Amino acid sequence: MIRKTLGVSLLAALFLATPAFAEEVTIRRPIEGGSLHEGRLDMVVYYVPVDGGLLKVTSTFAPKTGGDPLRIVMGLADGDSVAFSMPGHRNSLYAFSRSGEEVTVSSETDVHLRADANALTRRANGSLRTAGRLLASAGPM
Repeated sequence: MIRKTLGVSLLAALFLATPAFAEEVTIRRPIEGGSLHEGRLDMVVYYVPVDGGLLKVTSTFAPKTGGDPLRIVMGLADGDSVAFSMPGHRNSLYAFSRSGEEVTVSSETDVHLRADANALTRRANGSLRTAGRLLASAGPM
């Protein structure tokens, strides 16, 4: 009986102590949609191919408690990845990565992010750039 109780307790502790990406979706072809529902935001995502070998990834975030949704549009080249939190939801991290024709999106909650001034710059129009390349634009719907 004691072994069974210890075994169940150990198993529960391992699951509770794993703060890895809690939710993940992989989109394998254009217009195929995916969704994540971790934390305080619901998100839907899809992509379409565009010129230059990029995949134009569109994701829409909607607060579960109501409020205006936000849309993020970004171009991903093969091998690109980016992670960010949404305004007002700094404890949730969303990561997007591309491998070939697949785009994987994951979310993790209860994270503590630090600003890296060299990683991204936000332009006046709301778009994000790194090393002179447009990564994403964000704004209300």
